[in-house]
Amino acid sequence: MLIRDLKEGRRFAARDGTDICELLHPDREEGISMGYSLAHAVLGPGEASAPHRLKSSSEVYFILEGRGIVHIGGESAEVAAAQAVYIPPGSIQHIENIGKGPLVFLCLVSPPWREEDEEPI
Repeated sequence: MLIRDLKEGRRFAARDGTDICELLHPDREEGISMGYSLAHAVLGPGEASAPHRLKSSSEVYFILEGRGIVHIGGESAEVAAAQAVYIPPGSIQHIENIGKGPLVFLCLVSPPWREEDEEPI
């Protein structure tokens, strides 16, 4: 059994500017076999991720708290807690925090996230 909390995850600033805590990644964890990676992301009030795309991976954002606007391939929509957003592979995307508090969300990437798959726009 593997249990990981936010204090134990690998934390880094993603290329798109988002504060990321990698919770589970099959390439970095012994004994787990899964076709996706899982990360926890935070954007402060007024912050936005930089436009980017994942060349070959799909992504799902699950909003935990806050309000934002997600931009995917020329479309935009407001998102809030308890909503999931699907982002197809190759889509130019970014998300912005429009709330007064942090925008907190989970990122599920399939196949698992790889730095070389992410392309800044």
